[in-house]
Amino acid sequence: MKRLQFPILIMVLIIGVLSILYYKNKNNTPIKQLPYFAPPEFTDKSKYILPNFSFVNQYGLVTDSRTVRNKIYVADFFFVTCTSICPIMANQMQRVYHQFQNDTNILIISHTVNPEEDSVHILKIYAEDHGAYDKKWLFVTGNKKHLYEVARKGYMLNVEPGNGGTEDFIHTQQFVLIDRTGHIRGYYDGTDSIEVNRLIIDIKVLESEK
Repeated sequence: MKRLQFPILIMVLIIGVLSILYYKNKNNTPIKQLPYFAPPEFTDKSKYILPNFSFVNQYGLVTDSRTVRNKIYVADFFFVTCTSICPIMANQMQRVYHQFQNDTNILIISHTVNPEEDSVHILKIYAEDHGAYDKKWLFVTGNKKHLYEVARKGYMLNVEPGNGGTEDFIHTQQFVLIDRTGHIRGYYDGTDSIEVNRLIIDIKVLESEK
């Protein structure tokens, strides 16, 4: 009797998985649902949308909230002369870049935390050193207070408090995933290849969302 139960159990599991896949395809909805992230005062996390921002990218062009409208994008913070976590993060972000290089729905925005040193020219050289010759992976600079405010209050990165002054400095390895409507949908350790694998999967999940 037990010998018969095992094949039946396997058959039930297979049918269950196939039913889920059929439901997904039939309704064009993802199996996995990503959470929404928001400040504590938002009881409905899906109501929080990133505030407007405006920076300058490696081509000397404005990158702002209009640039990412109706786009899924990944954001991170780095600085060119960093020799600790930033090279690892850049290599991992290259994986994301190559995975979606031909996908017009996806963008990457890497923000410098050292705008005094990381000029447009320096960012362009850094971008090309990492194989980014197009406008899919944007490296941005701007006013330090604005950059730091966006990192802390916009993307809600878990960094030390500060005001963007001369002594203030942000150093975080987090990648942030934002959906087409400006909602934060995930955080990932940019120095961990397994976490970045999860990010790549989650980007595909967002693409399948209505």
